Amino acid sequence: MRTIVATCNLNQWSLDFEGNTARIIESIEIAKARGARYRLGPELEITGYSCEDHFLEQDTLRHSWEALACILAGGYTDGILCDIGMPVMHKNVRYNCRVFVLDGEVLLIRPKLILAGDGNYREPRWFAAWQHGWTTEPYPLPGEIAEITVQSTVPIGIAAIALGDTLLASETCEELFAPLSPHIAFGNAGVEIIGNGSGSHHELRKLDTRIALIRNATAKNGGVYLYANQQGCDGGRLYFDGCALIAQNGEILAQGSQFSLADVEVVTAAVNLHDVRSYRGAKASRAVQASQTGQLPQIDVDFKFAEVRGTARARPSPYGNEEVWGTARARSLPYGNKEVPRYHTPEEEIALGPACWLWDYLRRSGAEGYFIPLSGGADSGAVATLVGSMCQLVAKAVREREATVIADVERWLRDNETPDVFADPSVLANRLLYTCYLGTENSSRDTQKRAKQLAEQIGAYHLDINMDALVGALKTLFTRITRKTPRFKVEGGTHTENQALQNIQARLRMVLSYLFAQMLPWVRNRRGTLLVLGTGNVDEALRGYLTKYDCSSGDINPIGGISKRDLRRFLGWAQCHLGYTALGEIVAAPPTAELEPITENYTQTDEEDMGMSYAELSRFGQLRKMERCGPVSMFEKLVEEWDTLQPRAVAEKVKHFFTYYAINRHKMTTLTPSYHAESYSPDDNRFDLRQFLYQTRWTWQFRRIDALVKKLEGP
Repeated sequence: MRTIVATCNLNQWSLDFEGNTARIIESIEIAKARGARYRLGPELEITGYSCEDHFLEQDTLRHSWEALACILAGGYTDGILCDIGMPVMHKNVRYNCRVFVLDGEVLLIRPKLILAGDGNYREPRWFAAWQHGWTTEPYPLPGEIAEITVQSTVPIGIAAIALGDTLLASETCEELFAPLSPHIAFGNAGVEIIGNGSGSHHELRKLDTRIALIRNATAKNGGVYLYANQQGCDGGRLYFDGCALIAQNGEILAQGSQFSLADVEVVTAAVNLHDVRSYRGAKASRAVQASQTGQLPQIDVDFKFAEVRGTARARPSPYGNEEVWGTARARSLPYGNKEVPRYHTPEEEIALGPACWLWDYLRRSGAEGYFIPLSGGADSGAVATLVGSMCQLVAKAVREREATVIADVERWLRDNETPDVFADPSVLANRLLYTCYLGTENSSRDTQKRAKQLAEQIGAYHLDINMDALVGALKTLFTRITRKTPRFKVEGGTHTENQALQNIQARLRMVLSYLFAQMLPWVRNRRGTLLVLGTGNVDEALRGYLTKYDCSSGDINPIGGISKRDLRRFLGWAQCHLGYTALGEIVAAPPTAELEPITENYTQTDEEDMGMSYAELSRFGQLRKMERCGPVSMFEKLVEEWDTLQPRAVAEKVKHFFTYYAINRHKMTTLTPSYHAESYSPDDNRFDLRQFLYQTRWTWQFRRIDALVKKLEGP
């Protein structure tokens, strides 16, 4: 009872029906060539996962059926059961579905039972969950599908595919994470192979949870579990991190890459259903529960998994354009082998995830490259390092002859060059990464030197600009109009004057960034413009420690969802593993905005400005978002956690945080679209849905904290 099964990572792109269909077909052909009898694909792979309100458009549904018709008509499903993700409307209700097809026929449309509706996900906005339990009903096929399959209706609902020698069923993404997952009932009902087509995004330290759930799903109940995932940016803030898996009886048989530049990666493994039956039969408690399980509706199919046919003949692209076919990777293990799950450290995740996201964004946007206002500090240094990591990944792919990557880098070639020139990452960085030190009289020689050294080590095209003339012109203009001259705090100015003078510099950096981003390719005789990268981290956004429309603004931000502590650890890692030794001085330097004059008695630092440390700020963020704490409950937790401080001191820290969080919350409405990595991101646009206009004094809540302090400390 040995058979080969296949799952995959696909780099799909929302509404790219041509490219998405081609990548699906390529994954099917690779699976067939390896002798697989079953191919599982990611969630909503035909449309791309992140279509959002485009799912409300009838065009999206129509084009999904057109894409499926192309797959069916091309004969690609001959001899292989394919489990494909797409949206389907039934009785005027949209469902997120798995569509099972075999030999050019549709066998079953399986709607999702449990929708993802928190954090980054809004599935209930676009889809309904299937409410009819373990039942099926007829679904009238669209005309173009009926003409191909010679079917008028097919079952829609929850059922198993009854093959000649086994039962197979599916889950979809969130159903694996739910407390009462369908795979438990499916296993008890005799299903031996379960596929999960998923659209699961990368988040730091998240993969271990996903793998633990998959291993646990088969350890308790036995069986084979396949997991497919999207890989790539898909056009939004999220990076879907692949890591397709095949597990059996609690062991991992095969694991795909978590971060890859390949558009198509197929993972196959040989499984033995006798081992599943033996494993299940030895568990007496499972047998009692299974004997009580009701009948799962079945779709009978004259197709045996245990058959192994010859290698399938590869077909050309149905579009006559080989460029839409991505670079494929195929992985398989001989029968009986097991893998130890592979995990990246958080530092490696930061190096790889945002780098892959940046590459996807750059190649799909058609931009000429990236522009970074490089200050010589940790945040902008981390952004530049991530682009450097991206260039190293691309260079490695060029050396390994990855066809899609080679096709993408050709637009940066000069006359008579070949793509092999980009086997050197510094050459690629010089073509697509532009950095600029935007200094003033308040900037130090140390940060200027660090910015230049890092840019040189990465290979970036670097400029060094002094903005004092521009800053002075604005100050002179203000004085001429108002007849008042603002001064910095160290010069005797008020808080308002001090903030305004800092903001002039910060906003001018943004204006200059966009000027040079638009014009520098022209200066170098290149077409197109650059994308400006934001350089603000998640903690500064949470606290509002940034100027609205300053150099933390940009087109996209690869570190906007990463904490300061993680970034500094990443920079230490990158110094050794990416070869950018200039990062050592950057990590050692105290974070500073360098927007105020430096005197013998005063040097501006971020933590002093914020009134809290980055470690404290990170903890505030976790409690506010992940543990859903308001001011009072946050104080109650921290007064126990920070037991070395007096309750009054803890109360002041909590009040200080919430005051500035409320004052600055409006800044989140204009926050640069950021790579999502941290689960306490304050991104107002998609992830953190809270109001931006607050009663900033928190009168009721702070009185409650004061009462608790009095109770704890006594009279």
